[in-house]
Amino acid sequence: MLNSSLTIHHAAISKANHGLQQWELTVESIPSIQKKAQFCFRWIDSIHELQEIRTPEQQKAFLLNLACFAACIEGLFFFAAFAYVYFLRSKGLLNGLAAGTNWVFRDESMHITFAFEVINTVRAESPELFDAEFEKQIVAMLEEAVDCETAFAEDLLGQGVAGLSLSDMRAYLESVADSRLQSFGIKKRYGTRNPFSFMELQDVQELTNFFERGFLPIRSGS
Repeated sequence: MLNSSLTIHHAAISKANHGLQQWELTVESIPSIQKKAQFCFRWIDSIHELQEIRTPEQQKAFLLNLACFAACIEGLFFFAAFAYVYFLRSKGLLNGLAAGTNWVFRDESMHITFAFEVINTVRAESPELFDAEFEKQIVAMLEEAVDCETAFAEDLLGQGVAGLSLSDMRAYLESVADSRLQSFGIKKRYGTRNPFSFMELQDVQELTNFFERGFLPIRSGS
Protein backbone atom coordinates (compact mmCIF):
# COMPACT_ATOMS: atom_id res chain seq x y z
CA MET A 1 0.00 0.00 0.00
CA LEU A 2 2.67 2.49 1.05
CA ASN A 3 5.09 1.67 -1.78
CA SER A 4 2.45 2.15 -4.50
CA SER A 5 1.32 5.37 -2.84
CA LEU A 6 4.93 6.55 -2.70
CA THR A 7 5.35 6.05 -6.46
CA ILE A 8 2.25 8.09 -7.30
CA HIS A 9 3.04 10.78 -4.74
CA HIS A 10 6.67 11.03 -5.88
CA ALA A 11 5.64 11.52 -9.53
CA ALA A 12 3.10 14.19 -8.64
CA ILE A 13 5.55 16.12 -6.48
CA SER A 14 8.30 15.95 -9.14
CA LYS A 15 5.96 17.47 -11.72
CA ALA A 16 4.90 20.18 -9.29
CA ASN A 17 8.51 21.02 -8.46
CA HIS A 18 9.26 21.70 -12.14
CA GLY A 19 6.65 24.44 -12.15
CA LEU A 20 7.77 25.78 -8.80
CA GLN A 21 11.28 26.40 -10.10
CA GLN A 22 9.91 28.88 -12.64
CA TRP A 23 8.60 31.28 -10.02
CA GLU A 24 11.43 30.86 -7.52
CA LEU A 25 12.75 34.36 -8.25
CA THR A 26 9.33 35.87 -7.58
CA VAL A 27 9.12 34.01 -4.29
CA GLU A 28 12.39 35.50 -3.12
CA SER A 29 11.16 39.07 -3.56
CA ILE A 30 8.29 38.90 -1.00
CA PRO A 31 9.21 37.72 2.53
CA SER A 32 5.80 36.30 3.43
CA ILE A 33 5.65 34.25 0.23
CA GLN A 34 9.24 33.17 0.73
CA LYS A 35 8.29 31.95 4.20
CA LYS A 36 5.45 29.86 2.77
CA ALA A 37 7.67 28.50 0.01
CA GLN A 38 10.40 27.49 2.45
CA PHE A 39 7.82 25.66 4.53
CA CYS A 40 6.55 23.80 1.44
CA PHE A 41 10.00 22.95 0.09
CA ARG A 42 11.23 21.69 3.46
CA TRP A 43 8.42 19.16 3.76
CA ILE A 44 7.60 18.32 0.15
CA ASP A 45 11.21 18.00 -1.06
CA SER A 46 11.80 15.44 1.68
CA ILE A 47 10.03 12.89 -0.54
CA HIS A 48 13.11 12.76 -2.78
CA GLU A 49 15.11 11.26 0.09
CA LEU A 50 12.75 8.26 0.24
CA GLN A 51 13.62 5.57 -2.27
CA GLU A 52 11.59 3.01 -0.35
CA ILE A 53 9.47 2.95 2.78
CA ARG A 54 10.19 -0.23 4.65
CA THR A 55 11.31 0.91 8.10
CA PRO A 56 9.05 2.69 10.61
CA GLU A 57 11.18 5.83 10.25
CA GLN A 58 10.73 5.83 6.47
CA GLN A 59 7.01 5.21 6.81
CA LYS A 60 6.62 8.11 9.24
CA ALA A 61 8.60 10.38 6.92
CA PHE A 62 6.24 9.52 4.06
CA LEU A 63 3.18 10.09 6.24
CA LEU A 64 4.47 13.48 7.39
CA ASN A 65 5.10 14.50 3.79
CA LEU A 66 1.60 13.44 2.77
CA ALA A 67 0.15 15.12 5.87
CA CYS A 68 1.80 18.41 4.91
CA PHE A 69 0.41 18.15 1.38
CA ALA A 70 -3.13 17.35 2.54
CA ALA A 71 -3.50 19.37 5.73
CA CYS A 72 -1.22 22.37 5.19
CA ILE A 73 -0.65 23.10 1.51
CA GLU A 74 -3.96 22.09 -0.03
CA GLY A 75 -5.90 21.96 3.23
CA LEU A 76 -4.86 25.36 4.64
CA PHE A 77 -2.97 27.53 2.12
CA PHE A 78 -5.41 26.78 -0.69
CA PHE A 79 -8.41 27.21 1.59
CA ALA A 80 -7.13 30.65 2.59
CA ALA A 81 -7.08 31.61 -1.10
CA PHE A 82 -10.61 30.27 -1.50
CA ALA A 83 -11.74 32.44 1.42
CA TYR A 84 -10.55 35.63 -0.32
CA VAL A 85 -12.44 34.72 -3.51
CA TYR A 86 -15.63 33.71 -1.73
CA PHE A 87 -15.50 36.79 0.48
CA LEU A 88 -15.67 38.91 -2.67
CA ARG A 89 -18.53 36.79 -3.98
CA SER A 90 -20.41 37.33 -0.71
CA LYS A 91 -20.19 41.06 -1.47
CA GLY A 92 -21.56 40.57 -4.98
CA LEU A 93 -18.14 40.92 -6.63
CA LEU A 94 -16.27 38.71 -9.13
CA ASN A 95 -19.01 36.10 -9.39
CA GLY A 96 -17.43 34.68 -12.54
CA LEU A 97 -14.13 34.10 -10.75
CA ALA A 98 -15.98 32.45 -7.87
CA ALA A 99 -17.87 30.19 -10.27
CA GLY A 100 -14.61 28.97 -11.79
CA THR A 101 -13.07 28.61 -8.34
CA ASN A 102 -15.89 26.24 -7.37
CA TRP A 103 -14.32 23.60 -9.59
CA VAL A 104 -10.89 24.14 -8.04
CA PHE A 105 -12.47 23.95 -4.58
CA ARG A 106 -14.05 20.61 -5.40
CA ASP A 107 -10.83 19.30 -6.95
CA GLU A 108 -8.68 20.23 -3.96
CA SER A 109 -11.29 18.86 -1.55
CA MET A 110 -11.11 15.53 -3.38
CA HIS A 111 -7.30 15.55 -3.12
CA ILE A 112 -7.54 16.13 0.61
CA THR A 113 -10.15 13.41 1.06
CA PHE A 114 -8.02 10.92 -0.88
CA ALA A 115 -4.88 11.77 1.09
CA PHE A 116 -6.65 11.26 4.39
CA GLU A 117 -8.07 7.97 3.10
CA VAL A 118 -4.47 6.82 2.52
CA ILE A 119 -3.45 8.03 5.97
CA ASN A 120 -6.40 6.31 7.65
CA THR A 121 -5.70 3.09 5.76
CA VAL A 122 -2.11 3.14 7.01
CA ARG A 123 -3.39 3.89 10.53
CA ALA A 124 -5.59 0.77 10.38
CA GLU A 125 -2.70 -1.37 9.11
CA SER A 126 0.08 0.11 11.30
CA PRO A 127 -1.37 1.97 14.29
CA GLU A 128 2.01 1.97 16.02
CA LEU A 129 3.22 4.65 13.59
CA PHE A 130 0.72 7.15 15.01
CA ASP A 131 2.40 7.65 18.35
CA ALA A 132 2.72 10.74 20.57
CA GLU A 133 5.78 11.98 18.70
CA PHE A 134 3.98 11.77 15.34
CA GLU A 135 1.04 13.69 16.81
CA LYS A 136 3.39 16.34 18.17
CA GLN A 137 4.97 16.79 14.72
CA ILE A 138 1.57 17.15 13.03
CA VAL A 139 0.48 19.82 15.52
CA ALA A 140 3.77 21.74 15.12
CA MET A 141 3.46 21.52 11.32
CA LEU A 142 -0.03 23.02 11.33
CA GLU A 143 0.96 25.72 13.81
CA GLU A 144 3.77 26.79 11.48
CA ALA A 145 1.44 26.68 8.46
CA VAL A 146 -1.06 28.96 10.25
CA ASP A 147 1.73 31.41 11.09
CA CYS A 148 3.00 31.39 7.49
CA GLU A 149 -0.43 32.08 6.05
CA THR A 150 -1.09 34.77 8.66
CA ALA A 151 2.09 36.57 7.58
CA PHE A 152 0.84 36.49 3.98
CA ALA A 153 -2.56 37.81 5.12
CA GLU A 154 -0.80 40.72 6.84
CA ASP A 155 0.72 41.70 3.50
CA LEU A 156 -2.52 41.20 1.61
CA LEU A 157 -4.77 43.02 4.08
CA GLY A 158 -2.23 45.55 5.33
CA GLN A 159 -3.86 48.49 3.56
CA GLY A 160 -7.31 47.47 4.80
CA VAL A 161 -10.13 45.63 3.06
CA ALA A 162 -13.64 46.64 4.12
CA GLY A 163 -15.36 43.74 5.85
CA LEU A 164 -12.29 41.49 5.94
CA SER A 165 -10.02 41.94 8.95
CA LEU A 166 -6.70 40.29 9.73
CA SER A 167 -8.09 39.01 13.04
CA ASP A 168 -10.99 37.30 11.23
CA MET A 169 -8.58 35.76 8.74
CA ARG A 170 -6.41 34.45 11.57
CA ALA A 171 -9.49 33.00 13.28
CA TYR A 172 -10.53 31.32 10.04
CA LEU A 173 -7.07 29.78 9.60
CA GLU A 174 -7.11 28.47 13.16
CA SER A 175 -10.55 26.93 12.65
CA VAL A 176 -9.37 25.21 9.45
CA ALA A 177 -6.25 23.93 11.24
CA ASP A 178 -8.44 22.49 14.00
CA SER A 179 -10.56 20.74 11.38
CA ARG A 180 -7.47 19.17 9.79
CA LEU A 181 -6.21 18.03 13.20
CA GLN A 182 -9.53 16.32 13.85
CA SER A 183 -9.12 14.47 10.56
CA PHE A 184 -5.96 12.98 12.08
CA GLY A 185 -7.87 12.05 15.20
CA ILE A 186 -6.03 14.78 17.13
CA LYS A 187 -7.85 17.18 19.44
CA LYS A 188 -8.26 20.82 18.45
CA ARG A 189 -5.29 23.09 19.00
CA TYR A 190 -7.07 26.46 18.92
CA GLY A 191 -10.78 25.97 19.56
CA THR A 192 -11.54 28.98 17.36
CA ARG A 193 -14.90 29.50 15.68
CA ASN A 194 -14.95 30.02 11.92
CA PRO A 195 -16.00 33.68 11.42
CA PHE A 196 -16.72 33.22 7.71
CA SER A 197 -20.25 31.92 7.23
CA PHE A 198 -19.76 32.04 3.46
CA MET A 199 -17.10 29.32 3.79
CA GLU A 200 -19.43 27.10 5.82
CA LEU A 201 -21.96 27.36 2.99
CA GLN A 202 -19.33 26.57 0.36
CA ASP A 203 -19.15 22.95 1.48
CA VAL A 204 -22.76 22.40 0.42
CA GLN A 205 -22.68 24.33 -2.86
CA GLU A 206 -24.04 22.35 -5.82
CA LEU A 207 -21.94 22.60 -8.96
CA THR A 208 -23.66 22.92 -12.31
CA ASN A 209 -22.39 20.75 -15.15
CA PHE A 210 -20.13 23.10 -17.13
CA PHE A 211 -21.51 21.90 -20.49
CA GLU A 212 -25.11 22.35 -19.36
CA ARG A 213 -24.80 25.95 -18.28
CA GLY A 214 -26.63 28.58 -20.27
CA PHE A 215 -25.11 31.76 -21.65
CA LEU A 216 -25.64 35.05 -19.88
CA PRO A 217 -26.59 37.99 -22.10
CA ILE A 218 -23.98 40.72 -22.43
CA ARG A 219 -25.41 44.20 -22.32
CA SER A 220 -23.79 47.35 -23.54
CA GLY A 221 -23.29 50.11 -21.00
CA SER A 222 -23.95 52.78 -23.63
